Amino acid sequence: MAVSGDQALVKRTLNGDLEAFGELVQIYQTSVFNVCYRVLGNRRDAEDLAQEAFLRAHKKLASYDPERPFGPWIRTLSANLCYNKLNRRDLTPVMLEDERDLPPKDPVRNPEIALEISQENQALYQALWELPHKHRLAVELRHFQGLSYQEMAETMNLPLNTVRSQLYRGRQKLAELLEVNKNES
Repeated sequence: MAVSGDQALVKRTLNGDLEAFGELVQIYQTSVFNVCYRVLGNRRDAEDLAQEAFLRAHKKLASYDPERPFGPWIRTLSANLCYNKLNRRDLTPVMLEDERDLPPKDPVRNPEIALEISQENQALYQALWELPHKHRLAVELRHFQGLSYQEMAETMNLPLNTVRSQLYRGRQKLAELLEVNKNES
């Protein structure tokens, strides 16, 4: 089996090469931050938890399975930290701080289409923030991070059927909220 670039960096890190871990941080810092931001909705908290995720990843690197890709592993670790933070405090849903803080969008050449897409994205993000955090996390892990149901269950430390139920309810509620927001526009 060929060793991927990430696996080589992990191996070098485990052998004491801190620059190799720095390269992993550079590669994944944006995606880890995006996970934290979409789950928490607050830039400062997302930055703190992204940093914490890399610190924990460095400590737990020996438990990383090199047969699996590194990206999903670090993003799952990040989502877990966010989930734990949400469970430690009773958060009320918040709106994203402002348009500058949204994850980058693909450029669109037609300004009218770009405006429509921007409005649809804003409506989606607003609806996501109206979901209970357990449903929002399920949607994030499945649709933004691409985790399997089993990986979601492990990440959320819940039975598989509970994860499926939370995702189902999250999708239903999200569809309802989007429909209500569409009718109000």
